[in-house]
Amino acid sequence: MTRSSTTRDSRGALAGRLGKSSVAARIEGEMRVTAAELADSVAEAKLKVAAVRYKVEGEVRNTAGKLKTRVNEAKAKFGDDARFLKSWIDDPLRTGSVTPSSPFLARRMASFVDPTVPGPVIEIGPGTGPVTEALIERGIDESRLILVEYSPEFCKLLRERFPRATVVEGDAYALSTTLAGHLSEKAVAVVSSLPLFTRPPATRTALVKDAFTLLIKDAPFIQFTYSVISPVPRKGSGLKAMVSDWVLRNIPPARVWVYRRAA
Repeated sequence: MTRSSTTRDSRGALAGRLGKSSVAARIEGEMRVTAAELADSVAEAKLKVAAVRYKVEGEVRNTAGKLKTRVNEAKAKFGDDARFLKSWIDDPLRTGSVTPSSPFLARRMASFVDPTVPGPVIEIGPGTGPVTEALIERGIDESRLILVEYSPEFCKLLRERFPRATVVEGDAYALSTTLAGHLSEKAVAVVSSLPLFTRPPATRTALVKDAFTLLIKDAPFIQFTYSVISPVPRKGSGLKAMVSDWVLRNIPPARVWVYRRAA
C-alpha cells in the first residue's frame, strides 16, 4: 500500500467519524430543543391549570361569601322578628307591632329628613334599628343620631349595631326629661315609630308638643301608622300635616305622616 492510499484511508475514516459526530450533535441538539419545548409546554399547561383552579376557587369563595352573607342576613332578620314578638308579648301596648318596620317603610320615613341640614336627629322607638339604618343610608351621619328606646334589650342591641349613635334608655312620652343632658342643640327632625294609637289622644298631643320644643323652626315630626286617620289629633293642634301614599310592601301596609308647626 502506497503512502498516498494510506493517507486517503485516514482521511476517509476521519471524515466518517466527523460525519457521525455531526449527526449525533444534530440529533442531540434536536433532542435538547424538543425537551425544552416539552418543558415549556408542561410549564404553560401548569400555568393554565393554576389559572383555572384560581378562578374556580375564587368563584367558590365568592359564592360561599354571598351565601354566608345571606344566611347572616336571614339570621339577623328572623332574630329581629323574634325579639319584636317577645317584646310585644311582654308589653303589647309599648311595642305595638309583632314585626319591625320593613326596609321600604323605613326608607319612606327617612326620605322626609333633609341630611344637608346640620344638627342632631332624634329617633324615638327605634326598636332593632331598621329606620336607623335607613337614616344612615339617607346620609345622616351615625354620630348625629339620638335614639330613645324604652326596652333595655333593644338598647343593648342598638349600641352594638350603631356604636357612634347616642342611645338613651328611657320613656319617649317624657321626651324632654329623658333627653336632659343628651341634647346640646335643637334637633332637625324627630322620627317616631311609637305605636301612638295605644295611647289616649291627650298623651299623643302632649308628646308631639313636647317634641317640637326640641326642634328647630320648620323641622318635621315624622310618624308612621297603619291607620287611615292621623295618629296625632289635629283639631286645635296648631300643626300642618301631610301624609304619604300607602307603603304596601310592609306588613301591614302603612302610611307616613309629617307634621310641622304652623307659621
